[in-house]
Amino acid sequence: MSASLLMPAPMSTTDAVDGSMTSTMSPIDGSGDVWNHERAVSSRVRYTASHGTGSLMPRRYRPAGDRVGVRFPGIAAVARGFEPESSTHARRSTPIDRAERSHRREATSPHRNEGSPVYRSLARWSFQHGLFVLIAWVIALVGVNAAAGAIGAGFSGEFSTPESESSTGFEVLNANFPGAGSAFGGSLVFMADGGVDRTDVVDGMTGYFEEIDAIDGVSVVSPYEPLGQGQIAPDGGIAFAQLNLDSDVDQTRAAVIAEEIREMTPDIDGVTVEIGGAIFAEFEPPESELIGLAFAVVILIVSFGSVMAMGLPIGVALAGVGTGGFGAVSLLSNAVSIPDWAPFIGVMIGLGVGIDYVLFMVTRYRELTRQGSSPLEATMGALDTSGRAVVFAGVTVVLSLLGMLVIGLGFVSGLGIAAATTVAVTLIASITLLPALLGLFHSKVEVTRWRGLLTAGFVALALLGLGLGLPTLASIGGVLALATLVASLFLRPLRRVVPNRRERPLRETTSYRWSRVIQSRPWTFVFLGGGALVLLMLPVFSLRLGFSDEGNLSETTSARRAYDLIAEGFGPGFNGPFLLTVEPGSPADLGLIGAIPEALAADPGVDRVGPPFPSDPADPAASDAFLIQIIPTTSPQDAVTEETVARLRAEVVPSVIDGSTITANLTGAVPANIDFTDYLGGRLLVFFGAVLGVSFLLLTMVFRSVLVPLKAVLMNVLSIASAYGIVVAIFQWGWLSGVFGVEPAPIEPFVPMMLFAIVFGLSMDYEVFLLSRVKEEFDRTGDSANSVADGLAATARVISAAAAIMVVVFGAFLLEDDRIVKLFGVGLAVAVLLDATLVRMLLVPATMELLGARNWWIPRWLDRVLPRLNVEGPAHVEIAEPADELTGEVSEEREPVDA
Repeated sequence: MSASLLMPAPMSTTDAVDGSMTSTMSPIDGSGDVWNHERAVSSRVRYTASHGTGSLMPRRYRPAGDRVGVRFPGIAAVARGFEPESSTHARRSTPIDRAERSHRREATSPHRNEGSPVYRSLARWSFQHGLFVLIAWVIALVGVNAAAGAIGAGFSGEFSTPESESSTGFEVLNANFPGAGSAFGGSLVFMADGGVDRTDVVDGMTGYFEEIDAIDGVSVVSPYEPLGQGQIAPDGGIAFAQLNLDSDVDQTRAAVIAEEIREMTPDIDGVTVEIGGAIFAEFEPPESELIGLAFAVVILIVSFGSVMAMGLPIGVALAGVGTGGFGAVSLLSNAVSIPDWAPFIGVMIGLGVGIDYVLFMVTRYRELTRQGSSPLEATMGALDTSGRAVVFAGVTVVLSLLGMLVIGLGFVSGLGIAAATTVAVTLIASITLLPALLGLFHSKVEVTRWRGLLTAGFVALALLGLGLGLPTLASIGGVLALATLVASLFLRPLRRVVPNRRERPLRETTSYRWSRVIQSRPWTFVFLGGGALVLLMLPVFSLRLGFSDEGNLSETTSARRAYDLIAEGFGPGFNGPFLLTVEPGSPADLGLIGAIPEALAADPGVDRVGPPFPSDPADPAASDAFLIQIIPTTSPQDAVTEETVARLRAEVVPSVIDGSTITANLTGAVPANIDFTDYLGGRLLVFFGAVLGVSFLLLTMVFRSVLVPLKAVLMNVLSIASAYGIVVAIFQWGWLSGVFGVEPAPIEPFVPMMLFAIVFGLSMDYEVFLLSRVKEEFDRTGDSANSVADGLAATARVISAAAAIMVVVFGAFLLEDDRIVKLFGVGLAVAVLLDATLVRMLLVPATMELLGARNWWIPRWLDRVLPRLNVEGPAHVEIAEPADELTGEVSEEREPVDA
């Protein structure tokens, strides 16, 4: 019989007054001295408030019935003595036992227990030089944005697909038809009462076109000149002039040109003028992020009851987004092809991850200060634990976004660089500015006065009013916030401290009980949760990638009105004409060129075809190239248009030029979009596989497990696929399209890639934060079931609050007019919601219960080969005052331990 079973269990008594608990016999030294909590703390014996006195034992001891109690609770109730971990058993070792032993070794390994001097030194320096760090960030914020304003931005929406027929056609256009080589030209559409051939209309519009033609980088094809034949509608009421931009004109310059054109618009009776074209489309800076911030304020206040704990995440996130999301990205746009709406996608992502990252660290800081650490010790401990997970998650997001560079397309690379820059700067702010602010405010993080609470609420009201475009509501909120601060100078009740809420022991929380319910029926909940995700992902199998056209813009925009006028006067195909470049190889080919328009016009997908236009109108026979304009019968985003392009390229044109030396390339904005979509769609699976593989490897290095990373990857794929399914149902199928203010259209081809990179990185954040706590409990107790429940209970509130903030920040972008911004908002909000609910709160505890200790199994050879990544930090930073497992009461006496 083990000697530990002969040793009397420590007899405990509980003081009826203060709930403090002492033991009359010490199983550690057998001296009979009173075991009190101060001695346990001063001896650096680890304990956790939710686990009672069993966790007070030194690491070389553990409850004898702990492992057995998982399978035989009755035996565990009797065997409450202590036995050395080195004691042997007669039965054969199982994979579960080997996993337990492996991770008990891991728990005591120096790789786990040693803190990082880098994190702690960074936290100490920032904490002690808080004012300097704060001033440095203010200078960076102002300086970067001032530089961006002085230098100017160079946003560009033009893209080309390497080695595609459309890109080759654009090269021919640029060489032989200057001004027609931009895929993102536009049109100036006008409608006149009484017809566009009225004398005053002809004179006024002709002069207008001449003024526009004088703008640098713009050329105009007027409907009143021979080259513009066919640009007047059959009924004579609507006409358009083609606006061709030089190939080096970017979106920033195009926006300036559009403004100049609007200012030149003549005032002619009965004439309406609209500017069409994607590059001329107005993009208003979104204000919906203010709505997200308003709800973030409320969520943080309700969740944590502290104004300062609310203000720190929001303030740090705004500093990071303001510096990286706007200033830095604007400067980068001069060197990289970045669309003008990319900064706002970066802001959406940066606000979400920035608030989350700081929230995780502030939560750990508050835990440590409540356990007796000084503000400096708590700051170093928070950065050395939660800060590690934050850096790991942030770097994962950045790498995932930068992985888009391997696609080899400037447009996609620019999107990835813009988003990655915003996340990287926000991450740097989280690990430098936060410790600095904690050094400035110290213990004020835990103190909330009624004036602060009320002021925060009124500020949230003001932000909501600004985001909704309700100036009256914004003014009321601002005035009330200011009045509250002034009134607090005279009213003592407003200066009183709001009582802190009593923290319940983990095993009395709803999250713990929820986890135990899930674990009691794991198979049931695996099928329910997995079935729900599979059901939601079904629409993804009908995903159609492609570019939506201007018909999806808001009806309040000039580009949308121009689109509708052209469709009304000429037909939907006029909004997306094709251009066929024809290069004769010999004089004998000139006769065949005349036959091409006839063959094209016979195709059922073609509405009309223009005559071949030579590059040298003075001597057509000496021309190096000819240009033929083709008008399809369907709109640019219609699936039939894609079929028409494929048919013209594969059948119609080759049937005419086969056997000749003619080179023909079908190009234009619509064929270029189709080529881009095909190129990107063919590389999506490669990109997904690379991100999944790297993520699996990183998680394996972190958790020293094979099944946990595999399970995490599969669940993340399920949640992301489910988000894709909902996006397809709303934006492609048109379900609830009226509610969301969108029209059914294909999904932009770069959206699934960016959503995958962002969401997978964010889910890694939650994964690491949750599983690191679960693994910590398992390393300490060897109890797989309780470690899952305890880890979930310890992280549920902060994960729920972080997810809720992301959902409202992302979801608020549904109020924007731009379809792409809405698409990102819905996709990100749904993905985070599913990940934080169905995955983290249901599938994770259920699957981990089924796997048991096998969760932490890893082949020995793999364990030796893989490098170690420690995102949990040192094991001794948790210095919680012990509490009774049933009552949760804590001794008033505490002795802080260095973190």
